[in-house]
Amino acid sequence: MAGMFAKLRQRIIEAGLSADELDRIARAPLHLNSAGFDEWGLDPQTIKTAVASFKWLYKSYFRVETKNIDRLPKGRAVVVGNHGGQIPIDAMMVILSMLFEGEPPRIGRGMVERWVSSLPWIADFYMRCGQIVGDQKNCKDLLEKDETVVVFPEGVKGSGKTIEKKYQLQGFGSGFLRLTLETGSPVVPVAIIGHEEAYPGLVDAKPIAKTLGIPYLPITPLFPWLGFMGLVPLPTKIQIRYCEPIHFDANPDATDEEVRAMVERVRMTLQKEINQGLLERGDRIYT
Repeated sequence: MAGMFAKLRQRIIEAGLSADELDRIARAPLHLNSAGFDEWGLDPQTIKTAVASFKWLYKSYFRVETKNIDRLPKGRAVVVGNHGGQIPIDAMMVILSMLFEGEPPRIGRGMVERWVSSLPWIADFYMRCGQIVGDQKNCKDLLEKDETVVVFPEGVKGSGKTIEKKYQLQGFGSGFLRLTLETGSPVVPVAIIGHEEAYPGLVDAKPIAKTLGIPYLPITPLFPWLGFMGLVPLPTKIQIRYCEPIHFDANPDATDEEVRAMVERVRMTLQKEINQGLLERGDRIYT
């Protein structure tokens, strides 16, 4: 069985990735042990399989356009994005943009919610792809190894927001900012335009979500009316807009008030970039 799985995976990789794309994955800096994994469980073969499988989402289904990715600095960085659209496709598209479009290419390390670690199979798949539970120690250790960490400080308040709140940034947590101060990492706000319409939540069925042990359960124009087909996101065009890095030269032991002011600077920079993308698309803007 293991041999059959290995052969299937190799066929997926060979069919889905070009020589240039394989080279980009090979050039992404990794810190692997003698078993071929890194200390958080990242597996290069799983990454190749995942990229080969999801490339069509990036290039054909969502037709992702990346702007100013050259602003992403080499080495350690904290990439801060806006969340929405109910399912974490936005994070996947940002991570793929770094691999397909960035120079040097890199594997972004997404910080996932703790509840994801309880999901069978999915939790292991995320880990093998380099995505880890977003606690302070994991994030700090990754940054000290010059990795690129991807965070969504809105958390489930952002991913689970209903459509009338689209592109309106919810409150940011401050943990990511203290880590940037401790590790000397720049913050790179990244505006994601288009994904928030891909899976528009009309209502959050909170009582049912609580019963199921999940943070939210969106009712959309298609779900649950079309069953599992209603879970398929709409093929909206996605644009990913990288902002200039923000460097904070401040004491890691800054007061909570000082940290909140820095967090607000990041939030406002991101909201401004979101609004610029919406203006270029001909949409209304938010404050």
